[in-house]
Amino acid sequence: MTTGVRRRMGVEERRQQLIGVALELFARRSPDEVSIDEIAAAAGISRPLVYHYFPGKVSLYEAALKRAAEDLAGRFAEPHEGPLGARLLRVMRRYFDFVDEHGPGFSALMRGGPAVSLAAADSISHVSTTNALIDSVRQAAYEQILSHLGVTDPPARLELVVRSWVSLAESTALIWLDGRRIPREELEVQLVQNFAALTAVSAAHDEELRALLRPVLGDEPADGPFGDLVTRLVALAS
Repeated sequence: MTTGVRRRMGVEERRQQLIGVALELFARRSPDEVSIDEIAAAAGISRPLVYHYFPGKVSLYEAALKRAAEDLAGRFAEPHEGPLGARLLRVMRRYFDFVDEHGPGFSALMRGGPAVSLAAADSISHVSTTNALIDSVRQAAYEQILSHLGVTDPPARLELVVRSWVSLAESTALIWLDGRRIPREELEVQLVQNFAALTAVSAAHDEELRALLRPVLGDEPADGPFGDLVTRLVALAS
């Protein structure tokens, strides 16, 4: 973190520095617990100068949350190479890297942003902005998963599966942060297998979905996360 260093910066450079400093502080404590004075001290500038670049505390929080949302959404981008199960596992590892490194900030983003005192109109605007950021992360994840399935116009059951799985990953990460009682590596694999289970259940009721999934799942190796799930289910049934 930058501390106590004063040097001249351009407007955009200084704005980006303040956003970065805020994110570093948010990674350790919830955003509503971090003061403008702390951000100013960490950036090596005065409190009034912070307000020169951001009109208020909320605008800085929103800018920081926007960068965090863009970073998180980018974690779902993955080359279309290799089995789907391995691709999804790499995505989950990057996703939990973010969650692990930015715990309080992740919680604040997914739970609606920091609690700050605002006038009614400003509060509505703040909630709307934060909800839009959250929705952008979910939509990016949804579109990335569809692209790996090679689908642009998903049938209703597939849309339900993918959006449900994105929500499951989000809620699992939030619960995991509360004590981290399960090794994250296990949860990463479990979430990939959850995706396989959700799609299998839906495909059992939908021939169109079965036809879409067969080419994608046909190349899954026995030692991959999907193959491991089949082995475990067979053992459970027997």
